[in-house]
Amino acid sequence: MTHTRKLAAQALFVALLLVLLGGCSERSVDAGLVLQRGLPADPESLDQHKARSIQAADVLRDIGEGLVGYSPTGLLMPAAAERWEVSADGLTYTFHLREQARWSNGDKVTAGHFVFGLRRLVAPATGAFYANLLAAVVNAPEIVAGELPVDALGAEAPDDLTLVLKLARPTPYLLSLLAHPSTFPLHPASVAKFGERFARPGKLLSNGAFVLQAWVPGSLLALRRNEYYWNNAATALDGVNYHVVIQDSAELNRYRAGELHVTSTVPPDNFAGLRAQYGSELHVAPYLGLYYYGFNLLREPFKSNATLRKALSMAVDREMLAEKVLGRGEAPAYSFVPPGVDNYLPTVFSFTPLTKHERETLARRLYKEAGYGEAKPLKIELRYNTSDTNKKIAVSIQSMWRDVLGVETTLINEEFQVLLANMRDAEVTQVFRSSWIGDYNDAHTFLSTLQAGTATNMPRYASADYESLMKRAAEQVDLGRRRLYLEEAERVMLADHPVIPLYFYVSRHLVSPKVGGWGDNVLDYHYSQHLSLSATD
Repeated sequence: MTHTRKLAAQALFVALLLVLLGGCSERSVDAGLVLQRGLPADPESLDQHKARSIQAADVLRDIGEGLVGYSPTGLLMPAAAERWEVSADGLTYTFHLREQARWSNGDKVTAGHFVFGLRRLVAPATGAFYANLLAAVVNAPEIVAGELPVDALGAEAPDDLTLVLKLARPTPYLLSLLAHPSTFPLHPASVAKFGERFARPGKLLSNGAFVLQAWVPGSLLALRRNEYYWNNAATALDGVNYHVVIQDSAELNRYRAGELHVTSTVPPDNFAGLRAQYGSELHVAPYLGLYYYGFNLLREPFKSNATLRKALSMAVDREMLAEKVLGRGEAPAYSFVPPGVDNYLPTVFSFTPLTKHERETLARRLYKEAGYGEAKPLKIELRYNTSDTNKKIAVSIQSMWRDVLGVETTLINEEFQVLLANMRDAEVTQVFRSSWIGDYNDAHTFLSTLQAGTATNMPRYASADYESLMKRAAEQVDLGRRRLYLEEAERVMLADHPVIPLYFYVSRHLVSPKVGGWGDNVLDYHYSQHLSLSATD
């Protein structure tokens, strides 16, 4: 079959699938009320321990459920666990599961299933991106390092409805961690039967409000109501269709055509015009997210040249980027931790108070000190994943580096999965586009991403001082002292310039007036089970 015929066949299959699943209408005889949501890329996996992206987490929160979850406004609330107790020393958490909790095949959800999932999360053989999420649980770091067996993890199920977690140190944000999809339970028999294929349509069991019905890569993920979900009576929707739409502009067009009820983002072009046109349908809210460029610190020219890294960072006009290139409420980033994080005051670059002219003058001087200039311009590659916004930002920074320093930058556009692989391998990358969205409302979710040995440390930053400060912070029971160590760790890291923070996100969605239950929150979590849909125009 030719490439053209393959594309035509896939398009026909998607069209037929949409008809069978309720299409892009609110209601069909077979599907009932179906919400149509935009998704900026395919999830890399729906195996909760292989997933790492925002889009994967969005889907996983619909088909799975942790011990705790979030309300529409971003408040922690009981989920699979109906209640819990914490010991006086903060080292033991006892969770009591809902007796009526069931998997999508009718099997009972047990505490043992949570233990099974947590053990798989930290098992070295799994290679989970979020393995270090459980670093505070007894023996978790040693298990991840391959020094202890998985059954040594401080997670026990004394009976089917009781889960006990034992911590090596008090962790004020533990409940937030347990809302993350990587900590959701797994059905052991399903994993044993299907192996690595257990997360595919028709095989993936769900303990959440919805079940994965179909997945057409690059096009559609279709979810249907989980009739066995313990709170099914409160679920207003009969299904959710996630439409994979890579280009921001294409997603907007589909919303305008009535094919989407909720967009994953809003393109930067004519943002003011969109606000005027859509009014209350446009939701813009503060968001715990950072967009940054990372340096590959395993290779030259950046490995041993912090002065060069600083010069490139100082040459970026973050205000112009946020206001002119983006213009959707984003804030220029002069720290790694966003403002608004609980119990934390982000530290900022030493050059933050300087004017644009002063920064550029100092950047040129540092560029020369680093060994570059008009006679020897720096020639580098900047990689970013496919997106209208990412391209606009890359082109703007290419221009800034050229105009201020004379840098010759080659832009390389890659599909998201290719970029992730190149970042992970660290063989061809020099500068790469990345981002981090807070998994919980605490500075640790940002600062821990740059700790040595973690899968999130794509620049491969390594600093003994930084590691020591992060370790000291983790040992603190007093929240005030913990905060001081974290703030000093950020100060040390910023002085080393392993990354170029560019701007802090705001969440941006177009939400149809037909959608009920939407709540803006700093984590930008919007569980489909909290939403409703009017079938009337």
